[in-house]
Amino acid sequence: MDAKERARARLDEYRGPLVELSHRIHAHPELAFQEHQACAWLAETLSDAGLAVETGVCDLPTAFAGRAGEGLLHVAFCAEYDSLPEIGHACGHNIIATSAAGAAIALAPLADELGLTVRIIGTPAEEGGGGKILLLDRGAFDGVHVAMMVHPSPVDVLTPPAIAVLHIDVYYTGKEAHAASFPDRGVNAADALTVAQVAIGLLRQHIRPTDKIHGIITKGGDAPNVIPAHTSARYYIRARRLEHLEELRPKVYRCFEAGALATGATLEIVEDGKPYSHIAHDPDLAEAYRRNAEALGRAFVDLGPAAESRAGSTDMANVSLALPAIQPLIGIDSLPALGHQPEFAAHCVTPAADQAVYDGALAMAWTAIDLALDERLRARLLRGDGGDAA
Repeated sequence: MDAKERARARLDEYRGPLVELSHRIHAHPELAFQEHQACAWLAETLSDAGLAVETGVCDLPTAFAGRAGEGLLHVAFCAEYDSLPEIGHACGHNIIATSAAGAAIALAPLADELGLTVRIIGTPAEEGGGGKILLLDRGAFDGVHVAMMVHPSPVDVLTPPAIAVLHIDVYYTGKEAHAASFPDRGVNAADALTVAQVAIGLLRQHIRPTDKIHGIITKGGDAPNVIPAHTSARYYIRARRLEHLEELRPKVYRCFEAGALATGATLEIVEDGKPYSHIAHDPDLAEAYRRNAEALGRAFVDLGPAAESRAGSTDMANVSLALPAIQPLIGIDSLPALGHQPEFAAHCVTPAADQAVYDGALAMAWTAIDLALDERLRARLLRGDGGDAA
């Protein structure tokens, strides 16, 4: 039996427990940096499968690292498992986590004979907080030659675009006053936020089609009869590439400054960590994954120009600029439901989603086997070629 069939047989042993784990994570959604149950369940599953697992790596309590083998070529699978507020696993991170675990488990017994070190890195806080960026900066990816993960979607897409994003929190401070009796004594922080939002709406006429600005009000005041002295908002500023984001950032900041200038409120803008970058899929890895996914019956869709206009963001992109990486989309047959909708969350525990856990795990494991056995590609990865921005 060749290495790929042995990996399949190994994964078949764990198919039931992995699907059960996917459903359990889905049923117990946890927000960024609070994924204690998911982290523990994944670590336990991997440890029981024979991997050496450490939790709380890089001073992040809900991060973990698992390892098998001592080969020269280090392949890492990234597991995400945080959820969204109110709508739970509407981005399908339960599928991401368990497919990564499945890939690592399938490869673990074969790692040494293939010359691989198999790693799985549990990466918290993708939905906000930039867990992978923190792990990258703190050394979790040191020595890794290639990183992979799959992300659920209505359909399979080989190299989906991901655009850069900066997360910011905006705070205005004004002065309370009775809204009816003494409005002239107040400084209205809610008006400052209104002016800023109008300015952002007007700015949208003068930005690139791939630039996106959107946010929510997180505090609008305390009572209708009190001039709001404290308001806040959380905004995302997105652009196709990091350099475009740097051009867009000051324009958006001026909109918030306009709110302060117009009302007399004071303004504070707090950036939430480093920006998520644009993604750079490694073409050799993508081609290997394509062959293996198609061998499992997967069919990739070319979204054409629509892919660019519908791109989101991910901290996996920062990993892709540091080392060769891919993040294909794996279909779960969810249409018309799309990501970040409650209906999509419901689709993440259907038979199609369970099949995606299995197919994603096996396609990634087979891709790692191809990297190990293809002398040209293995040599290229060991030299450290790749990982630069596309």
